[in-house]
Amino acid sequence: MRFDSSFYQQDILDVAPELVGAVLVRKFDDGSIGRHTIVDIEIYRGVEDLACHASKGKTIRNSVMFEQGGLVYVYFIYGIHWMLNVVTGNRNDPQAILIRGVHDCEGPARLAKKLAINGAFYGEDLTSSQRLWIEPSSHMNYQVAPRIGVYYAGGYWQNMPWRYFVGSGAALTLPRKNS
Repeated sequence: MRFDSSFYQQDILDVAPELVGAVLVRKFDDGSIGRHTIVDIEIYRGVEDLACHASKGKTIRNSVMFEQGGLVYVYFIYGIHWMLNVVTGNRNDPQAILIRGVHDCEGPARLAKKLAINGAFYGEDLTSSQRLWIEPSSHMNYQVAPRIGVYYAGGYWQNMPWRYFVGSGAALTLPRKNS
Protein backbone atom coordinates (compact mmCIF):
# COMPACT_ATOMS: atom_id res chain seq x y z
CA MET A 1 0.00 0.00 0.00
CA ARG A 2 1.47 3.34 -1.03
CA PHE A 3 0.63 6.90 0.01
CA ASP A 4 -2.12 8.38 -2.17
CA SER A 5 -2.37 11.83 -3.75
CA SER A 6 -4.35 13.32 -0.84
CA PHE A 7 -1.42 12.54 1.46
CA TYR A 8 1.09 14.41 -0.70
CA GLN A 9 -1.24 17.34 -1.32
CA GLN A 10 -1.15 18.37 2.34
CA ASP A 11 1.17 21.07 3.65
CA ILE A 12 4.78 19.95 3.86
CA LEU A 13 4.81 20.34 7.65
CA ASP A 14 2.13 17.63 7.85
CA VAL A 15 3.71 15.33 5.27
CA ALA A 16 7.33 15.45 6.45
CA PRO A 17 6.91 13.79 9.87
CA GLU A 18 5.01 10.92 8.25
CA LEU A 19 7.87 10.23 5.84
CA VAL A 20 10.30 9.50 8.67
CA GLY A 21 10.06 5.73 8.98
CA ALA A 22 8.12 5.30 5.74
CA VAL A 23 9.47 2.87 3.15
CA LEU A 24 10.96 4.12 -0.11
CA VAL A 25 10.47 1.39 -2.71
CA ARG A 26 12.49 1.17 -5.92
CA LYS A 27 11.73 -1.39 -8.61
CA PHE A 28 14.75 -1.73 -10.87
CA ASP A 29 14.79 -2.54 -14.59
CA ASP A 30 15.82 -6.14 -13.86
CA GLY A 31 12.68 -6.64 -11.77
CA SER A 32 14.43 -6.60 -8.40
CA ILE A 33 12.88 -4.48 -5.66
CA GLY A 34 14.71 -2.47 -3.00
CA ARG A 35 12.84 -1.42 0.15
CA HIS A 36 14.47 1.27 2.28
CA THR A 37 13.27 2.93 5.50
CA ILE A 38 13.55 6.71 5.26
CA VAL A 39 15.55 8.07 8.22
CA ASP A 40 16.65 11.56 7.15
CA ILE A 41 14.78 14.33 5.29
CA GLU A 42 14.82 18.10 4.87
CA ILE A 43 11.95 20.49 4.19
CA TYR A 44 12.05 23.25 1.57
CA ARG A 45 8.89 25.31 1.84
CA GLY A 46 7.78 27.84 -0.72
CA VAL A 47 8.97 30.99 -2.40
CA GLU A 48 9.53 32.72 0.95
CA ASP A 49 12.10 30.06 2.04
CA LEU A 50 15.40 31.44 0.78
CA ALA A 51 16.96 27.96 0.91
CA CYS A 52 14.26 26.61 -1.43
CA HIS A 53 14.85 26.41 -5.19
CA ALA A 54 11.47 28.11 -5.66
CA SER A 55 12.59 31.27 -3.85
CA LYS A 56 13.72 32.85 -7.12
CA GLY A 57 10.54 31.90 -8.97
CA LYS A 58 9.55 29.20 -11.40
CA THR A 59 12.27 27.94 -13.74
CA ILE A 60 12.73 24.98 -16.07
CA ARG A 61 14.72 23.25 -13.32
CA ASN A 62 12.17 23.65 -10.51
CA SER A 63 8.86 23.79 -12.43
CA VAL A 64 7.68 20.45 -11.03
CA MET A 65 7.71 22.01 -7.55
CA PHE A 66 4.84 24.23 -8.73
CA GLU A 67 2.70 21.18 -9.58
CA GLN A 68 0.52 19.15 -7.21
CA GLY A 69 2.11 17.10 -4.45
CA GLY A 70 3.11 13.51 -5.13
CA LEU A 71 5.57 14.15 -7.93
CA VAL A 72 9.32 13.59 -7.92
CA TYR A 73 11.68 16.54 -8.15
CA VAL A 74 15.21 15.49 -9.05
CA TYR A 75 18.00 17.89 -9.81
CA PHE A 76 21.66 17.64 -10.70
CA ILE A 77 24.18 19.27 -8.36
CA TYR A 78 27.89 20.00 -8.76
CA GLY A 79 27.69 18.40 -12.20
CA ILE A 80 27.95 14.91 -10.67
CA HIS A 81 25.11 14.12 -8.23
CA TRP A 82 21.35 13.66 -8.49
CA MET A 83 19.13 14.65 -5.54
CA LEU A 84 15.75 13.00 -4.87
CA ASN A 85 12.89 15.18 -3.60
CA VAL A 86 9.19 14.64 -3.02
CA VAL A 87 6.85 17.48 -4.02
CA THR A 88 4.08 18.25 -1.51
CA GLY A 89 1.21 20.70 -1.23
CA ASN A 90 -1.09 22.19 -3.84
CA ARG A 91 -0.37 23.45 -7.35
CA ASN A 92 1.48 26.80 -7.35
CA ASP A 93 2.56 26.37 -3.70
CA PRO A 94 6.08 25.00 -4.26
CA GLN A 95 7.25 22.66 -1.52
CA ALA A 96 9.64 19.72 -1.63
CA ILE A 97 11.20 17.27 0.79
CA LEU A 98 14.78 16.21 0.13
CA ILE A 99 15.34 12.54 0.97
CA ARG A 100 18.73 12.72 2.71
CA GLY A 101 19.07 9.13 3.81
CA VAL A 102 17.60 5.69 4.33
CA HIS A 103 18.47 3.01 6.88
CA ASP A 104 21.30 1.55 4.81
CA CYS A 105 22.58 4.63 2.99
CA GLU A 106 23.42 8.09 4.33
CA GLY A 107 23.65 11.18 2.18
CA PRO A 108 21.33 12.31 -0.61
CA ALA A 109 23.88 11.83 -3.41
CA ARG A 110 24.75 8.30 -2.25
CA LEU A 111 21.06 7.49 -1.97
CA ALA A 112 20.28 8.60 -5.53
CA LYS A 113 23.25 6.61 -6.81
CA LYS A 114 22.27 3.48 -4.85
CA LEU A 115 18.71 3.66 -6.21
CA ALA A 116 19.81 4.59 -9.76
CA ILE A 117 17.80 7.82 -9.58
CA ASN A 118 18.52 10.29 -12.38
CA GLY A 119 16.85 12.93 -14.51
CA ALA A 120 14.49 10.35 -16.03
CA PHE A 121 12.57 10.42 -12.73
CA TYR A 122 11.79 14.15 -12.95
CA GLY A 123 8.02 14.55 -12.57
CA GLU A 124 7.40 10.85 -11.82
CA ASP A 125 4.09 10.37 -9.99
CA LEU A 126 4.73 8.50 -6.74
CA THR A 127 1.06 7.47 -6.55
CA SER A 128 1.14 5.47 -9.79
CA SER A 129 4.80 4.86 -10.69
CA GLN A 130 5.82 1.26 -11.28
CA ARG A 131 9.45 2.01 -10.43
CA LEU A 132 9.39 4.35 -7.40
CA TRP A 133 6.91 4.88 -4.57
CA ILE A 134 6.64 5.39 -0.80
CA GLU A 135 4.68 3.20 1.60
CA PRO A 136 3.51 4.11 5.11
CA SER A 137 5.18 2.12 7.85
CA SER A 138 5.63 1.92 11.59
CA HIS A 139 5.89 5.04 13.69
CA MET A 140 9.42 6.19 14.51
CA ASN A 141 10.58 8.89 16.86
CA TYR A 142 12.70 11.48 15.13
CA GLN A 143 14.78 14.52 15.94
CA VAL A 144 14.75 17.94 14.34
CA ALA A 145 17.67 20.21 13.58
CA PRO A 146 18.59 22.98 11.14
CA ARG A 147 19.04 21.96 7.52
CA ILE A 148 22.53 21.16 6.29
CA GLY A 149 24.54 23.41 3.95
CA VAL A 150 22.05 26.23 3.43
CA TYR A 151 24.23 29.05 4.81
CA TYR A 152 23.52 31.07 1.62
CA ALA A 153 19.89 31.52 2.76
CA GLY A 154 20.84 33.68 5.73
CA GLY A 155 20.49 33.14 9.46
CA TYR A 156 16.71 32.87 9.74
CA TRP A 157 16.28 30.30 6.98
CA GLN A 158 19.55 28.54 7.73
CA ASN A 159 18.41 27.88 11.29
CA MET A 160 14.89 26.62 10.56
CA PRO A 161 14.57 23.23 12.31
CA TRP A 162 13.47 21.55 9.09
CA ARG A 163 15.72 18.53 9.07
CA TYR A 164 13.95 15.47 10.51
CA PHE A 165 16.09 12.44 11.21
CA VAL A 166 16.44 9.26 13.22
CA GLY A 167 19.68 9.00 15.17
CA SER A 168 21.72 10.73 17.79
CA GLY A 169 22.91 14.27 17.99
CA ALA A 170 22.18 17.60 19.59
CA ALA A 171 18.59 17.99 18.53
CA LEU A 172 15.07 17.87 19.90
CA THR A 173 13.45 14.41 19.83
CA LEU A 174 9.78 14.40 18.87
CA PRO A 175 7.29 11.53 18.74
CA ARG A 176 5.37 11.03 15.51
CA LYS A 177 1.70 11.90 15.45
CA ASN A 178 -0.62 9.26 16.90
CA SER A 179 2.21 7.39 18.59
